Amino acid sequence: MTKLRASRAKSSSSATSSGRLFLLELSGDRIHAANPDGSDAKIIVTDCHLPDAIVVDAGAGHIYWTNMGILNCCDGSIERADLDGRNRRLIVREGVTHTPKQLHLDKKGGKLYWCDREGMRVMRANLDGSQVETLVDTGRADKNWFDQTRWCVGITIDPNRRKLYWTQKGPDKRRLGRIFRANIEIPKKESPANRSDIEVLFDGLQAPLDLDFDPINRVLYWADHGDPPRGNTISRASIDTKAAPEILITHPTESIGFALDVSGSRIFATYFAGSVYSADLDGNNECECLYGQAKFTGIAYAQIQQPIG
Repeated sequence: MTKLRASRAKSSSSATSSGRLFLLELSGDRIHAANPDGSDAKIIVTDCHLPDAIVVDAGAGHIYWTNMGILNCCDGSIERADLDGRNRRLIVREGVTHTPKQLHLDKKGGKLYWCDREGMRVMRANLDGSQVETLVDTGRADKNWFDQTRWCVGITIDPNRRKLYWTQKGPDKRRLGRIFRANIEIPKKESPANRSDIEVLFDGLQAPLDLDFDPINRVLYWADHGDPPRGNTISRASIDTKAAPEILITHPTESIGFALDVSGSRIFATYFAGSVYSADLDGNNECECLYGQAKFTGIAYAQIQQPIG
């Protein structure tokens, strides 16, 4: 069993912090929780099914995560549990979504949003998993499954202006990745496969994966993997001016997930080689929080008002 290791010794007093990281370990099909500095790491959920993304509803005391499943079997799912991993519940059953990737929580709107990679869809559901909807449909499984430019991966929303953002990654190292924007709601008399409000916000990206949004500064952040300097990065750009993306962090190993702590002016990022890093929102002061042999995918940060475990 992989044991996560904090990068340097920490005082036990750091465990009193209310900030908490939640990490998905693909190599062990598990979920870990840890302090932001990597201390007090513990396993809270086991026996996932290739977990990829996680979000936290701190107010309700829940975590939600996606299970990709076996990629050619259309057996992806979404689960929910308490912050300590108890009371686990399947809310979107296997097969309703093909390969669910990044997940976004819209607590005010009462919705979960996610991208379905091989399903080539952007989807959402109520927080209990009911009323599953397809918002964007980029292709058909029988014709377009191998066209990676149609694969939807990362997702976030601008809840105030009711906008939806998602990535379509494209083949690795081909610079065919794009970030799209559309209204959250499908225009009247239109369909998920035929929407007139979709625009390409950024293109020519290596392979954009997860997204996050800073609503205060109205800046979009994303992870991109491939060959440096255009890949294995975390970048950001203003969504109002459409300025050229700014590369904040470049890393030698594959970047997968990341999470913003806007109030704390921090980024937390996972790398497939087994590390978790933090940095300022501008990419400065990068430091390693955790290292080990786990293959990390999704990560979430939340202020927790109760102890975990």
